[in-house]
Amino acid sequence: MKFNFNAIANAISIASGVTLAGIIGVGSYVYLNKDAIIDDIKDAAIESVVGGMGQGAAGGALKSLPGADLPLGTNDLPAAAPNQAAAPAPVQF
Repeated sequence: MKFNFNAIANAISIASGVTLAGIIGVGSYVYLNKDAIIDDIKDAAIESVVGGMGQGAAGGALKSLPGADLPLGTNDLPAAAPNQAAAPAPVQF
């Protein structure tokens, strides 16, 4: 089986052309749809961050405690004088 140089050069040029056409096609698709792609990624990132909120210890464990319906961090102490530091709010458990 003999291969001449012309057949090898033609095969390489066809493979190169197909690869270049694919790169141009994918690049054109991404360039024309970049706004939609960015919006989809942004929505997915926001959903992944916001979707996990409220499911931690404060979201699940405190619901089973007695008095959990009370708001946390309420401050029933009188206001501090202007030159004094405010007292920390009590934590309810």
